[in-house]
Amino acid sequence: MAFAENLKKLREEKGLSQAELAEKVGITQSMIAQYERYMKVPTIIVAVDIAKVLSTTCEELVKGE
Repeated sequence: MAFAENLKKLREEKGLSQAELAEKVGITQSMIAQYERYMKVPTIIVAVDIAKVLSTTCEELVKGE
């Protein structure tokens, strides 16, 4: 469950809404919502894109600090 929590925390720290993050990554807001609720897990390609937008790494998204 760490990924979902870390995604939400990092997104909020950047001051981005789910919709804004989704637009920057090229996916839908509902997908971000599903990731944050741990209903779905992104592909590695999408995870890399999310990490880039949030100025972090996939490792930090998965494991946290």
